Amino acid sequence: MNEKRLSKTEWKRLEKDLCRSRRSVWSQITAKDRKKALLYSDKYKDFISTAKTERESVNIIASKAQERGFVPFEQAGPGSSRVLWTFRGKAAALAVTGKAPVSDGIRIIASHIDAPRLDLKQNPLYEDLEMAFLKTHYYGGIKKFHWVARPLAIHGLALKEDGSAIPIEFGEDPHDPVLTINDLLPHLAHKVQGKKKISEAIPAEKLNVLIGGFPLLGPEDLKDGVKLRILRILNERYGLVEEDLISAELEIVPAGASRDVGLDGAFVGGYGQDDRSCAYASLYSILELKEPQVTSVALFLDKEEIGSDGNTGAKSSFFEVVLYDLMRHGGLQIEADSLVRMLIVSKAISADVTAGIDPDYKEVHDERNDALIGHGVCLTKYTGSGGKYSANDAHAEYVNWLRRVWNDAKVVWQAGELGKVDEGGGGTVAKYLAQRGLDIVDAGPPLLNMHSPFEVAHKTDLFMTYRAFDAFYKADE
Repeated sequence: MNEKRLSKTEWKRLEKDLCRSRRSVWSQITAKDRKKALLYSDKYKDFISTAKTERESVNIIASKAQERGFVPFEQAGPGSSRVLWTFRGKAAALAVTGKAPVSDGIRIIASHIDAPRLDLKQNPLYEDLEMAFLKTHYYGGIKKFHWVARPLAIHGLALKEDGSAIPIEFGEDPHDPVLTINDLLPHLAHKVQGKKKISEAIPAEKLNVLIGGFPLLGPEDLKDGVKLRILRILNERYGLVEEDLISAELEIVPAGASRDVGLDGAFVGGYGQDDRSCAYASLYSILELKEPQVTSVALFLDKEEIGSDGNTGAKSSFFEVVLYDLMRHGGLQIEADSLVRMLIVSKAISADVTAGIDPDYKEVHDERNDALIGHGVCLTKYTGSGGKYSANDAHAEYVNWLRRVWNDAKVVWQAGELGKVDEGGGGTVAKYLAQRGLDIVDAGPPLLNMHSPFEVAHKTDLFMTYRAFDAFYKADE
């Protein structure tokens, strides 16, 4: 084979024309966009520092939406173009009506606003060795050792017998005491913990939250004085009695605000970035959206971390209620197949994070096909596990449409999976929306420390996630 040897110039030209390079966002964007990325991350940190539960997230989403002209659907008139729904305090949707009729399809970005945590059991409060504790049941996939020997706070809602709702937040104010879960000292842990698998070293039933230690003074022959003091504090502060804890939704979360990470402040560290990083990006983009060609929806869902079950998750009827309301609001005459026909011509993004490659754990990643930190929003064609089991697998035509949209908008993006094929895997809400017939694909920022109390995201990845969602809503085709 008599092949001509290429010059260095020709080689570089072919590389530029034919190859896809992997370059950091920071090196590709302008100085103006770098400032925007840092400003965006500052606002984002405020959001995740405050929205530590799904209820708190919905409250903030609804408040910000109404400030920007969104009207609750039940109050919306025929001319209302910005509409808001909330459902049971744990799910929400925002819609901006487009120029085209909804029968031509809509654009949906679906994120989830729940996060791994510890929930209180129904009868949580007890005393042992003159210390009071709260029993917990973990929610979602956690490493249990992450939750011991660290400052914790309690967030949630308690309901009194008369039905009155009492919001509770304790451990966040700098003047508040915090809570914690005790761990065994290393001097005594050799047999009890050291020889066990890491998943077994701290049993779930030992994730008990320390909440008190001063006994109530009284007759010395009576027991549980510390527990009684805690109950008295709860009664004085919130008007609660012990039975009210049965119907309460109280969540144990890491105490404290999110923080910049690194001497250069390149990262955001904090709790709940899976998936409130995507929720914030979709909220930010739809709040800024004006007169789109296609009706656009931001959907904020609960229960993703436990399989999207329950009546506030992706499997619930809330999504369908929003869609039927949109059809009526758009003047569409609803037939038996109207919903299905609208959805099969609709486009959606399942807005969820992915795993960024950690240099210390490269062995579980495929470096050619997993997401790099600081290289932009990650497009994930499929999730699932093993042979793509339990995944949405987006069609080539749709992936191609989205990459053209992002390229035209100068979004810095990458394509990735969730680790090596047989290392594990995971799922998102994509498959539940895909069952309704629409085109959908996963996209979001890569994270380090995912599902831990202190997840880490690169500021440029967060910013490009917002830019990607913004471009998706604004695409005219």
